[in-house]
Amino acid sequence: MLPRGATYEAIRDAFRWRIPDRYNMGVDCCDRWADGSGRPALLHLHADGRVDRISFDAMKADSNRLANVLRAHRISRGDRVGVLLPQVPEAAVAHLAIYKLGAIAVPLFQLFQEQALEFRLRDSGASALVTDTTGLAKLGSIRAGLPDLRLVLNTDGAGDAALDLPYAMTRASDAFDPVDTAAEDPAIIIYTSGTTGAPKGALHAHRVLLGHLPGVEMPQDLFPRPGDLFWTPADWAWVGGLFDVLLPSLHHGVPVLAHRMAKFDPEFALRLMAAHGVRNAFLPPTALKMIRSVPKAVQYGAHPRSIGSGGETLGAELLEWGRGTFGVTINEFYGQTECNLVVSSCSAVMPARPGWMGRAVPGHEVAVVDSEGRRLPPDAIGTIAVRRPDPVMFLGYWNNPLATAAKFVGDWLLTGDQGVEDEAGWLRFVGRDDDVITSAGYRIGPSEIEDCLLQHPAVAMVAVIGLPDPLRTEAVTAIVVLTPGIVADAGLATELQGHVKTRLAAHSYPRQVIFQDALPLTATGKVMRGELRRCMVQGSD
Repeated sequence: MLPRGATYEAIRDAFRWRIPDRYNMGVDCCDRWADGSGRPALLHLHADGRVDRISFDAMKADSNRLANVLRAHRISRGDRVGVLLPQVPEAAVAHLAIYKLGAIAVPLFQLFQEQALEFRLRDSGASALVTDTTGLAKLGSIRAGLPDLRLVLNTDGAGDAALDLPYAMTRASDAFDPVDTAAEDPAIIIYTSGTTGAPKGALHAHRVLLGHLPGVEMPQDLFPRPGDLFWTPADWAWVGGLFDVLLPSLHHGVPVLAHRMAKFDPEFALRLMAAHGVRNAFLPPTALKMIRSVPKAVQYGAHPRSIGSGGETLGAELLEWGRGTFGVTINEFYGQTECNLVVSSCSAVMPARPGWMGRAVPGHEVAVVDSEGRRLPPDAIGTIAVRRPDPVMFLGYWNNPLATAAKFVGDWLLTGDQGVEDEAGWLRFVGRDDDVITSAGYRIGPSEIEDCLLQHPAVAMVAVIGLPDPLRTEAVTAIVVLTPGIVADAGLATELQGHVKTRLAAHSYPRQVIFQDALPLTATGKVMRGELRRCMVQGSD
């Protein structure tokens, strides 16, 4: 979508949004490339090293079949459909089918456990779920609490009240007339954890993909180019994996390397990039730091054309390492689930500035504002904000108008991040102004973890905060006040960690459990997480 230009200013000045009134992400990302030529869409790398090459033609046929299966079971326009799958072709097919049906996708992370899944499926009112045997095993204990969930499709076959999806698709037609959707029609709900209360579902319209395109093209050094092949270890259940990589690549007709990586292995990542000729990568900062720890990483032979990263500021040392190891300048980008990829650097048209995220991606108006929504002068610290209307901006939080209204001051969407803008429009991230924890590339809300821990009989009170961590940026830390009569020990700490890991999500369990006699409280009895965090950081100095 970006016009070509030799400088950022030239690209920005020439840029114009091209958002049609009628638009469907499923058609755009698949059907228009399915011309019978066998153009590759996905390269699926199996655990045993086999690679399946899946064409846009095959993706169109399979997504049409799945759309017909869903329609045959009375799933229709506006219905919510969960997708609980890893980085496999079936996940991509499910998204395309849901969009073409006019339904609303609800991506779900495979590491979510029962409690996290139950909330998201119940809150969204999901009518159907596409999953595999691993996901199906987590449904047993929560199915009774999901009255709206009337259809479960298992990619691995029938069982436990789930239908055999591969068999159903063999009996379905590969012809399907996609629903005529407006660009403003809802298409997807991505849940994001906030600071207080339950996770919130960010509802996005079909246009969100077009809104992402400039912010994908910038950090990938004016993507796409001939021969590009995109890969990320980020799960497609998150906005980063889905809208920073998978769907934009398919929109451009660029193939994506898909691999089910249970746990990030930096040496394997280097071998994968080298063996399959990965040209473009989205690597979260934690992944980059882990790869940097591999001795003689340059000898693995990975030579990407571009690398983008987001989630924390990249320092001069990491940028220099990237140039020495990969021969490219790692570009930084910034955004959040509600309004993603609005700031970026781009070494192809402007030199990197260590410690600065970049400049506003063409098409987006980004500023640093005060609490009243007034734009602050250069170098003043304030809240990073994005002006509406904006094609990448969410429609609102699902069934939560009060939280939606609180996200805005006038026409400014407040990100909740503190930052600085200089006279040239470069933006620097300073820190969060709320309690969201940034850990290993994930944004984790403390409330859900606290609620889970409070279900353990040993826990009387708890506060969850993020403490500085050299690898993960922040380590999820639980400060626990025990029930009277319970004795604190290492075994109990391990038990509490497992309590979260098995009920909520493996990526959000507390890496540290600290026992205290009391927590700092406000006059109204609310935990002062900020004060607690300051005390913990000062105490470790």
